[in-house]
Amino acid sequence: MRKVSPRDIRELYAVILSLRNTREANSFFKDLLTEGEIEEFAERWKVASMIARKVPYTSIIEETGLSSRTVARVARWVHKGTGGLRLLLKRRGVLRP
Repeated sequence: MRKVSPRDIRELYAVILSLRNTREANSFFKDLLTEGEIEEFAERWKVASMIARKVPYTSIIEETGLSSRTVARVARWVHKGTGGLRLLLKRRGVLRP
């Protein structure tokens, strides 16, 4: 598989931003991704939300069934990532501004 260009990635982001509601998002992602990929995204978001609420890692692992490595990786993204997760966690009211 060839390397995806930054332009192609920007186009994908633009398309996602053009979705108008959850119904459109549901249809788009079900057409684009496998059920497993959608579930993986959802689980990572759930972990990010739990980390933001300071749920202990052991509880997160028990509830999600994810590995400690995955939970630690998501935690690193929440705390030291590019800020995207924190921005959306704030918008959803999980983190205080």
